[in-house]
Amino acid sequence: MVDPSLEGKPVAIGGSSNNSKIFDANAKKQSVSFENSGSFVPTFFKTYEKKDDDLSNFKDSKSRVRGILTTSSYEARAYGVKTAMNIKDALGLCPNLIIKASNMSLYQKLSHELHEFLQTKIPLIEQASIDEFYGDLSGWIDDAELPQFIDNLRYEIKDVVGLPVSIGGAKTKYIAKLATNYAKPYGCKIILENEFNEFINSIPVREFAGIGKSMANKLSSAQIHTLGELRDRRGTLESWGPYAKELYRRVNGEADAPIKTTSRRKSIGIARTFDPVFDRVELRRRVHILTRHLNFAILKLKVIPTVFSLSIGYDMNIKSYKSISLSERFTEKKFNSLCITLFNEADTQKRLQVIRIGINCSSFTRESKKELSLINFAEDEKMEKLTQEIQTLREKYGLDMLKWGSEL
Repeated sequence: MVDPSLEGKPVAIGGSSNNSKIFDANAKKQSVSFENSGSFVPTFFKTYEKKDDDLSNFKDSKSRVRGILTTSSYEARAYGVKTAMNIKDALGLCPNLIIKASNMSLYQKLSHELHEFLQTKIPLIEQASIDEFYGDLSGWIDDAELPQFIDNLRYEIKDVVGLPVSIGGAKTKYIAKLATNYAKPYGCKIILENEFNEFINSIPVREFAGIGKSMANKLSSAQIHTLGELRDRRGTLESWGPYAKELYRRVNGEADAPIKTTSRRKSIGIARTFDPVFDRVELRRRVHILTRHLNFAILKLKVIPTVFSLSIGYDMNIKSYKSISLSERFTEKKFNSLCITLFNEADTQKRLQVIRIGINCSSFTRESKKELSLINFAEDEKMEKLTQEIQTLREKYGLDMLKWGSEL
């Protein structure tokens, strides 16, 4: 445990505390982490800034508390504190709430250690997110021994890795995930086949993974409020199309997905939300900075993306998006120019202030098997070499070592 003094106290982790600090002119000593990363484990950019008072990380220049909560302890939730709640509102509900800044380096380190440990206990392990794993015990543990095995595993994880975990067990991944929600905090919930009907019948539909707000509203309009009611309406679900038909099979325990022991990254992106900005020159400067950070990550991954997209979030909850496919050799200069072009084309609401910019790259050549264009081959080869030399310097001295002049 990093800080034993926090045990049993209302604690919450603040998010977005450093969300827009990469735009500061004096930003430095930033790096990127890929430890334990994959399709559902994000890449993140980190700084080496450390403050003793974590709450100060969430105060702006006028000492106003900003940011939202990414998670909270069960002691905090007893006061009504919830994930995604504004930090200021959370402090209003629980004045003695302890706000801690997130530590992604630590989280990924622990995630990696947990993954390594689980692989010694279970033949097939899939990592679904930074803190979510699936294991296949079929043919490995008898049903009669399953409760004891999982309970022992929970205590072993606490002893070896130092993490309190909740574990759910069932015949499919979807039901096991649902069971895990009922195992919290720090418990186990096993759903054997003869217990399935009793367990699932009264659960609200919104609690099932894959039922979002839109589908939940559609189910509600059809007077389907619980998973038991959903299972009684097979004809209704199947009449709504393939997705609803598959959803019924998942809820009914008929459909499952195989365990994927490896998950190759299919895309990579970076996005930042910030206070409203109208100045387009400043916004383009921020695009340059986001591009430099994402370029660094792409080169670290050793991939060549062929689909590039940029999204803009305006105030008044308006969004815009632009995407392009380009099968050419990857260089920082070309990538930077491309992102500026995408921003100019995506910026369709020039009278509005911008509160978010996101850039995403996908369809890597190793996955899409696209052939790279040979147009401007010699020039691209020269710029690719320069890009790699710049990358070497940034890896050694930090990705703020060399910046575009347009960032300053």
